[in-house]
Formats: sequence, structure tokens, C-alpha cells
Amino acid sequence: MNETYTLYGSRGSGSAAVEVALEACGLAYRMVRAATWEPDSALEELRRVNPMQQIPTLVLPDGGVMTESAAILLHLGFDVPAGRRLLPEDSGARAQAIRGLVFIAANCYSAISIADYPERWTLSTDDKGREDLRQGTRKQLHRHWEVFADTFTGTPFLSGAQPGALDFLAAVVSKWAGTRAHLRENRPKFLGTLESIEAHDIVAPVFARHWDA
Repeated sequence: MNETYTLYGSRGSGSAAVEVALEACGLAYRMVRAATWEPDSALEELRRVNPMQQIPTLVLPDGGVMTESAAILLHLGFDVPAGRRLLPEDSGARAQAIRGLVFIAANCYSAISIADYPERWTLSTDDKGREDLRQGTRKQLHRHWEVFADTFTGTPFLSGAQPGALDFLAAVVSKWAGTRAHLRENRPKFLGTLESIEAHDIVAPVFARHWDA
């Protein structure tokens, strides 16, 4: 059996969160650049394992396929021995980390698709209608992040003494749709937590590969 994971993703995408998790667990993986917005990438290879062509997609050593960032992080945290560091050991803290991962997936990550591709989510064909949808979605997304910041207040990291799956996903998804700028004005303390996550020794090298300084 192949002991290497295969991660399909692209620079600046949600695959960064999974990449950090794999690095944190010390798991061997092969990175395949694939994204629908990059026509020269490995789209056919991605389509064979995930017909929806969404990233991140993670192929497990046994050939199984995992999609959805939160699901991938939870799988690594629960089912991979090295992944135990991704979720808190304390059951109460672990429950809140799971809650936070699903919160981001349901309320924050999902809004990005609408903000980026409003034409997919409205019957309106005029530019104003689509831009109104985009801006309305961004406003609601930023409100969701305010709720998240007020709810998940772990220190020094969201997961406690060390960053874990919740930290990795929050740090990545908060980079999109003007969220960091909004938090700077409205939740500066929480933004400081995100910046501490980003600067951590495990996270910083991966983020440097995905985003310009």
C-alpha cells in the first residue's frame, strides 16, 4: 500500500489548510496543482478522483478520497495516529474545535463561492444585480466572522497551547473576501490571534508558499 497522501490544490486556495495539517502530522504527501481557474493544471487527474473538481481533494494512502476541508481535517485528527495533535485532547475543547470547523465550513467557506462567482447563484444577468449579491454576501460573511471571533476565544491559539485544525482552517479562510481588513477594524484582538497562527513555525513555511509576504 502506498504510504503517501496525494493533495490536489493550488496556491492561495483552501488546500493550504490541509497542507499545514499534513506538515504538522509529519505525513508524506505529493502535491498536485489543480484548480478550475488554472486551465494548464491537472484538471483531468483531479476530475478522475473528484468529479466536482473541488479543491482541496485528498487521496489517502489506501486509495480512498476525501473532500471538504473540515472533513479532511477531522479525518486526520481522528483516524491518523499522528493527527491527534490536530484536535485538543480534552473532550470539551475538542467538541468546540469540531463546532468551529463546521461553523467555518457552513457559514464562512460556503459564502466565498457566492462572493467569487455570483453569476452561479442568481438568475440576474445584469452587472448591478450580481454586484449587489456579491457585496451582500461579503457583508454577511464578515458578520459570521464577528460571531466566530466572539465565540471561539482560545488563547494563545484557538486550539489552546498549540495551533491545530481549527487554527489552520480559520487562518486560511479568513484571508479571503476582505475578511482580514474587516477584522482589523472590528475584531482586532481576534485578528492578532490569526496573525500569531500564521507566524507559527508549522504554519509560516506553508503560507509563504501560498501567499506573497
